[in-house]
Amino acid sequence: QERLVESGGGLGQAGGSLKLSCLASGINIRTVDWYRPAPGKQRELVAAFSPYGGGTRYADSVKGRFIISRDVTKNTAYLQMNNLKPEDTAVYCCHDVIVATEYWGQGTQVTVSS
Repeated sequence: QERLVESGGGLGQAGGSLKLSCLASGINIRTVDWYRPAPGKQRELVAAFSPYGGGTRYADSVKGRFIISRDVTKNTAYLQMNNLKPEDTAVYCCHDVIVATEYWGQGTQVTVSS
């Protein structure tokens, strides 16, 4: 079955860290990105690999705190979340587009206490 499955969410403290994983099954990850819901819109892009040149980009709200990475040998992408803030509380979903097909994970809940 072709799917993305997130893990690693949970309860974190303000100033602490969490690391999310996105494991691909049945497909090979390409340029996985991470989203979370945002006020006034369906979701906001939190972190992504640039489609060209191999760079990364981040939402202003997480820049300098979150790091996106991937290990193609494990077919897994990661989101390292540092210096957590209560406003980071959300369900985080990973997403990829492979051969013109979109894949979304089911999401993993991150709750940050102050």
